[in-house]
Amino acid sequence: MSEATEGSAVVSRRASRMRTLAAVPCLDEEVAIGSVVLRARQHVDEVLVIDDGCTDDTAKVARDAGATVISHGTQKGKGQGIKSALRYAVDHDYDCLVFMDGDGQHDPGEIPLLVEQIRADAADLVIGFRTFDQMPLYRRFGRAVLDVVSSNGSAITDSQCGFRALNRKTMESMIGTLRMDDFSTESEMLQIAQERHLRIGETPINCKYGDFDTSTKNPLSHGMEVLGSIFWLAVERKPLLHIGLPGLAAMLVGIFFFLQFLRGFSETGVVPIEQGMLASLLLIPGAVALMLGLALALVLRVRK
Repeated sequence: MSEATEGSAVVSRRASRMRTLAAVPCLDEEVAIGSVVLRARQHVDEVLVIDDGCTDDTAKVARDAGATVISHGTQKGKGQGIKSALRYAVDHDYDCLVFMDGDGQHDPGEIPLLVEQIRADAADLVIGFRTFDQMPLYRRFGRAVLDVVSSNGSAITDSQCGFRALNRKTMESMIGTLRMDDFSTESEMLQIAQERHLRIGETPINCKYGDFDTSTKNPLSHGMEVLGSIFWLAVERKPLLHIGLPGLAAMLVGIFFFLQFLRGFSETGVVPIEQGMLASLLLIPGAVALMLGLALALVLRVRK
């Protein structure tokens, strides 16, 4: 057998032994979690349910269905559930980690669709994407906005889908890097993957709404929360671009109106109050934003 053939055989054997964990962050999902666990166990080596302060019997039902359960004790947010799953997967030497929701919207039977690209080493992070016709009308607009904001210019189809698979490299990249504890974690994971040049794949999935639309978060507050978190993440990562540059632009426009103010005063002897106020409203906040952007950029460089 040639060296190339032996190498291919080794890769094939490793792929066939790939250990996969399904992680399900939960908050009061006792109605659906048993079915989710039972069906997911058919496709993975272990199912991990993260009990994020559930007040119902989610943890008991999950254990009875054969899942391992980590309980936070109090509600800490979906981001903390994702971090707990990442630590568990790395500590227990899993090669692939699949995240899915516990409310029955994601089909555990589609786990192999996400894992396939990880197994073939075609992607480091695989995101399931929902077609718009599967989603209620009120969710489509919000998702479209968040896709534009989160994708950072990439061609990601569904940045907010929680049904996704990570290989070992991606898991290790996320541990200690993820900061957010709320529903913006999916967007933050995508940003980290893009910054670290991880390969991002996608695969179509089916998502059940209607009677299954049991989200514990109001769609409007969810969207605003994610948008706010994405904004602050962007500011923290690139303060000059997102604070300093707009501040500089405001200063330049303010200088223009200030010069117009001086010109008007010199020509007429009358103080053009409107132009003076407009110049002040642009110059002062612009200068503050520019200095803040420079200061944050300096802090970021020192940290690195």
